[in-house]
Amino acid sequence: MNRASRRVASPRAVNIEDLRRLAKKRMPRVVFEFLDGAAEDETTLAANRSAFENYTFRPRHAVAFAHCDMRTRALGADVSFPALLAPVGCSRVMHHEGEIGIARAAGAAGTLYILPTASGHLIEDVKAAASGPLWYQLYLIGGRPAAEAVIERAWNAGFSALVVTIDTCVAGMRERDFRNGMKELASSPPLAKIPYLPQLLARPRWLANFFLDGGSPTLPNIIVPGQGPVPLLDVGAALARSAVTWDDFSWLRKSWPGPIVVKGVLTAEDARRSVDLGAAAVVVSNHGGRQLDSSPATLDVLPEVVEAVGNQVEVLMDGGIRRGSDIVKAICLGARAVLIGRAYAYGLGAAGTAGVARALEILRADVERTLRLLGCSSVAALDRSYLNAKRKDF
Repeated sequence: MNRASRRVASPRAVNIEDLRRLAKKRMPRVVFEFLDGAAEDETTLAANRSAFENYTFRPRHAVAFAHCDMRTRALGADVSFPALLAPVGCSRVMHHEGEIGIARAAGAAGTLYILPTASGHLIEDVKAAASGPLWYQLYLIGGRPAAEAVIERAWNAGFSALVVTIDTCVAGMRERDFRNGMKELASSPPLAKIPYLPQLLARPRWLANFFLDGGSPTLPNIIVPGQGPVPLLDVGAALARSAVTWDDFSWLRKSWPGPIVVKGVLTAEDARRSVDLGAAAVVVSNHGGRQLDSSPATLDVLPEVVEAVGNQVEVLMDGGIRRGSDIVKAICLGARAVLIGRAYAYGLGAAGTAGVARALEILRADVERTLRLLGCSSVAALDRSYLNAKRKDF
C-alpha cells in the first residue's frame, strides 16, 4: 500500500467530502471535473443533494439492541449493507487500478459492483479480482453484434445481472469538460494541447501512473467486428449512434439468460413499461445530473416509481448519496438499495482501491449509526414512519 493509500485509509478521511477534496488534489483538473461535474447549469446535480434535506427523521428513543442488521438482497445477491457500486465509466483514467480495484473493494466490503461498458479492464480480469457478485452495465456501443459478444462474455464469466441504461441517446452537455480541454487533451493535434498541459504536469504522480499504465485506454470489452476495440475517446459519438430503445428489450431477453435491470427510470410510465418488458428491477436515476439538466431529483421521483410497480420488481435508486443517512432515507421511501457512484469514485481518485474501501467503510458506519439513533434494529424494518417530510405531498 502506498503512502497516499495509508493516508486515505486513516480516520482523517471522516466523510465523503474529505475524499472528494483528496481526489481534487491528486487528479488533474480535467479528470476531477469530468467526475465531479454534470450537465449544463448542474441544477439536477444540486437537486439530487438538496432533496434529502426535505426529509427529517422520526427516531424512537430509549431503544437499545445488541445487533444491527444492515443486510439486504438485490436480485438474489446478499449484500452486507444496502449500497451497491454503480457503473462509473473511465475509472481507469481516474486511477490506474480502475475497475479491478473497485471490484476488490466491493467484494471486501460484502457488496456488489456493476461493471460499466466504458471499462478500461477486461471483464474476465475484473471477475478474477472480485470476491463479491458482479453485474454488467450495457450500452449498445458498436451495435448489436458487439453487444452480443460482450453479453455472452459477461454471462460466461459469471456476471449475474445485466443493467441496461436507457437515458443516453446522446451524451449530456457537460460544460466543465469543454472548459478544461477534455477534447483537446484527448484527441487534438499536439499544439492544441499546450494550453491544457499544466494541469497534467501539476499532478506528476497521476501522470506517471497514467503513462506507466499505457496512456489513454481503449474499451477492451467492446470489440467491433472488423475494427477491434473501441477507443475511449469515441464513446460520446458511439452513444449517439447506438441509443437503447424499448424495441431492443425483446432481443436482450433472448441474448441474456439472467435478470435485466433498467437504469434511468424517472416516471411511473417508464417503470411500468420496464415491468411489462420483463425487467427484474429498475433504477430510479437521472445519471447523476449528467444527462438532461432540470430532470427531477431521484429521491423526489422514488415514491412515484415504487407505487407504480408495487411488489412486481425491485426498485433501486441513485443520485446524491453522500452519507449513510441518505441511504436510510431512500430505503424508508421504498428503495431496496441505493447505487453509489461519485461517493466511491472520489475515493478511487484519492487512493485507488484503498480509497474505495474507505468510502464504503464510511458509508457503512454511517448507516449503522443512523439505524441505532433511529431505534431501528434492521434495514428491513425501515419504512416511511421513520421520516417527517417538510413538503406537503408526502
